[in-house]
Amino acid sequence: MPSLLLTAHDCVGHVHLIIGSNSIANARCAKSLEVGANPIIIAPQEAEVHYALKDKIDAGYVTRSTAAFQDEDLTRWGRDEVDNIVDAVFVTLGGKESLPTRTHISHLCMRLRIPVNVLDSPNLCTFSLPSTHSDGPLQIGITTSGKGCKLATRIRREIASLLPPDFGSAVERLGTIRRRIWEEDHRSYQTLEDHTAVPENEDDDVAAQKPTFNQLVSESDHAAAKTRRIRWLSQICEYWPLRRLASITDADIDTILQSYNTMSSSTIAIPSAPPLDISALEIRARPQPSIILAGSGPGSPSLLTLATHRAILTATVILADKLVPSAILDLIPRRTPLHIARKFPGNAEAAQNELLTMGLEALQNGHTVLRLKQGDPYIYGRGSEEFAWFEERGYRPIVLPGITSALSAPLFAQVPATSRGVSDQVLICTGTGRKGKAPEPPVYNDSMTVVFLMALHRIGELVESLVAHPAPSLPENDGQIGVRGGGWPKDTPCAVVERASCSDQRVIRSTLQFVVQAVEAEGSRPPGLLVLGKACEVLKGRGGARWVVEEGFNGFDGLEGVVGLYSGEGNMREMSTERTGGAGNV
Repeated sequence: MPSLLLTAHDCVGHVHLIIGSNSIANARCAKSLEVGANPIIIAPQEAEVHYALKDKIDAGYVTRSTAAFQDEDLTRWGRDEVDNIVDAVFVTLGGKESLPTRTHISHLCMRLRIPVNVLDSPNLCTFSLPSTHSDGPLQIGITTSGKGCKLATRIRREIASLLPPDFGSAVERLGTIRRRIWEEDHRSYQTLEDHTAVPENEDDDVAAQKPTFNQLVSESDHAAAKTRRIRWLSQICEYWPLRRLASITDADIDTILQSYNTMSSSTIAIPSAPPLDISALEIRARPQPSIILAGSGPGSPSLLTLATHRAILTATVILADKLVPSAILDLIPRRTPLHIARKFPGNAEAAQNELLTMGLEALQNGHTVLRLKQGDPYIYGRGSEEFAWFEERGYRPIVLPGITSALSAPLFAQVPATSRGVSDQVLICTGTGRKGKAPEPPVYNDSMTVVFLMALHRIGELVESLVAHPAPSLPENDGQIGVRGGGWPKDTPCAVVERASCSDQRVIRSTLQFVVQAVEAEGSRPPGLLVLGKACEVLKGRGGARWVVEEGFNGFDGLEGVVGLYSGEGNMREMSTERTGGAGNV
């Protein structure tokens, strides 16, 4: 099958006849309106009209004929200057029952030499619409000639993603330069006695370069000098990186034109330097200062997203949370300045403000700043606050998600957050509210798994409030835990997961009755969290002990062949009643 001839039509003022009233007809109307054509819909009174198409008809953007299609419609609705013949026909009827009508309309259009497009019938079409990317004067059309289904749309998206942002504006500026150069050179040809110089015409479809494209221009070669500007423009369009072309500004247009002023009535100046300062353009084309809010996941470098890993390698300044594990920080190149938040009890706000100020100063100095957080930046990471803070100062952050420990830590502790018949909902809570105040505990729900972040440093107060009886009528008491109770049974299973996914991960399995004793006896290994609910014993129990401690991380066992994965030796030990100081098993 021969290739199709791809063309770009000026359709302003044309009449497009669209037969049908479904969603495809609406899309064809939208495209016609976009290119300045006048769409006319043929849809009988009883036909169901797509809601968006109806809005266009009611607004007067689209004309509707409520009569059934007639052959005369092709020569009735068109423009006067073409004897009322329509400029294009789109048939959007579907189904086998409409095949005779579609075939008849197609053959009639072919006899009248009217371009026709018939839905899902390539053999009845004389043209098709490519998947189009439009950015000002720049248009990219992709077609698979009806063979690729949605493939053309995907190819178009991927090609468009490779272009610099707002590249259509750069194309517009280059077009302005080309037009003004051509106009000035044309005036020169009319005034000069020597008419040997001929303007170099160009066409988008001409792939081959002329023999003179890269020919050296000397001061004595007046004929070539007269077309030197347009040749220079052609060469930068051919050879310059697109990002550099995109950095050309309106001011650069005047600079280019002024660098080639006419010196006399018989010669054109050949400047000794390029019309634009390439180094200045390169600086302008460099990435602008940017702030990235990224989550580093629960701990293991293997759980970083590719985007965050790339941000770590390419950032010029990194501001990290205090609890980001050293294994993550070890990925930072030595040349990259790193500042770790100096947060400690009573200094959290001051340390946060220090990080924000440092980030702003780095941005003002042209840096790419990575604000590296643990877990996910929007799950108790103050990500939204930092986003708003930087945006108010003129820097809109890029936010990269991270694997939150609220869901991954229970997984690595063999605690399914949901399990059919056991837990049908998950609640993520903080154990520390604003300014250190204790939040209200959740009310007991037999089928809920609750994950508490930032709670182990006050686990005693938290457990006390959870097991207390609910008292919703009691007033708030300056945020003190214990005023409102959650009503959770003391034998509710729970698990403390610390340093999840790191080689020194530790899991303490217990119940609300003994978890405080367990943490006091075993000590703290931050960062950690508390998981609460029956799901804690779906896959693994305590075997009757008050608590069980599991050391090490083996979540990646069997994946040693995957580059970058860490594995750890895991072991378990049960705490006897003698070790816990208790009087018996529970």
